[in-house]
Amino acid sequence: MKENRQPSFSVLILAAGKATRFKSERSKVLHQLAGLPLGEYALRTARTIEPDRTYLVVGHQAESVRQAFDRPGLIFIEQKEQRGTGHALIVARPELERCPSPTLLVMTGDAPLLDPATLRGLIEAHTKACAAATVLTAVFDNPRGYGRIVRVGGSRIRAVVEEKIANAAQKRIREINSGIICFNIPKLLARLRELTDQNAQREYLLTDLAAIFNRHREKVIAYRVEDPSEVMGVNDRIELAQMEAILRRRKAEALMRAGVTVVHPEVTYIDESVDVGPDTVIEPGVSLLGTTSVGRECRLGRYSTITNSKLGDRVTIRQSVVVSDSTLASDAAVGPFAHLRDNAVLEDGARIGNFVEVKKSQVGRGTKAQHLTYLGNATLGEKVNVGAGTVTCNYDGQKKYPTVVEDGAFIGSGSMLVAPVRVGRGSYVAAGSTITNDVPPESLGIGRAPQVNKEGWVEKKKAVGSKQ
Repeated sequence: MKENRQPSFSVLILAAGKATRFKSERSKVLHQLAGLPLGEYALRTARTIEPDRTYLVVGHQAESVRQAFDRPGLIFIEQKEQRGTGHALIVARPELERCPSPTLLVMTGDAPLLDPATLRGLIEAHTKACAAATVLTAVFDNPRGYGRIVRVGGSRIRAVVEEKIANAAQKRIREINSGIICFNIPKLLARLRELTDQNAQREYLLTDLAAIFNRHREKVIAYRVEDPSEVMGVNDRIELAQMEAILRRRKAEALMRAGVTVVHPEVTYIDESVDVGPDTVIEPGVSLLGTTSVGRECRLGRYSTITNSKLGDRVTIRQSVVVSDSTLASDAAVGPFAHLRDNAVLEDGARIGNFVEVKKSQVGRGTKAQHLTYLGNATLGEKVNVGAGTVTCNYDGQKKYPTVVEDGAFIGSGSMLVAPVRVGRGSYVAAGSTITNDVPPESLGIGRAPQVNKEGWVEKKKAVGSKQ
């Protein structure tokens, strides 16, 4: 049972429209914003305020939107024809008739900055006033493009006038409709059939309900948000980029307040779902993406990109490193110019140096591969030394094969380890070797042809060349 909560309500999120101004075939709510689909922000905000039920109206690319946002308790409503925001509620009517809540909060799917406290205040004001509808409004310095709020007096609204049909006096009004509205569900259902598409847009508009309620002497009120940026929507790619900058700045500031040093926030990209421990230093140009988590006292070098990875404490990432879907234990060091991917695992104190790639491999505690090396489908034990230019040859053109290097082994520079192969504990592989068979423990593996020196060969080559 929920304790100390506000009056019962449900949430309906509008996400059916096509991204017309995005010039995109993809649904607008699927476009990425600071590491999450745009529509995810509305869903997370709705979850925070704990509604009885949450509905998501889908239309354009309905199946893709369902797949992206599907989760327990979310009810999808399909608006096959997109004929306006009011039409979305008409389509939703069967669900609303079964809804257990007296109040419905209608949200847009493209307003990612909404504060849950604002929505709680909106619902409380709506319930206290016993209103048929309560519109979340804001005052903009430049209200161009938004519907204007025409008040009767006090908090009462006479009408919401779309800019296309607003007269000169109405266009001077700076209070705008956010598109977020609370409804009394019984009163909404009683008047929903009176909506028509006889307007400038030739659509069924949710805002027309304000005039309809007023005709029936039902109360329609405004609830003004203090920070107008909360209701900013994302209608094109320019606004998407502007919103990205806002969210990334907020994320960087939140981390800095929590004890993280972000040297140059304006050129640092940290996704919403990223966690970073205190006393970590993030240098300029770093990207921390997806579900990445970074421990305490790490140093992340400039222009590195870390995606969906977990870093322990005191990890050092040097310049221009790429890490994806990998795990780095405490005190590991990587780079510069290294690449870890596809479930690479570095154990405590492992060292991966410049121009080294690690893929689907485990690198043991204190093991080093410092230069120009490829480790693929390999398991390296503790305190292994891998010389420059070593390659685990794991692919025969059809299948991948494993390489195992046991604790304390030493792999000489320029070695080819042709999998499947095992180098035993404490063994050495001579530099320049091609190893095709297992090397027993405490042994020296040599796999190279004997050197042949042909004295006088250069003079003979020159003589032949001069005769031609």
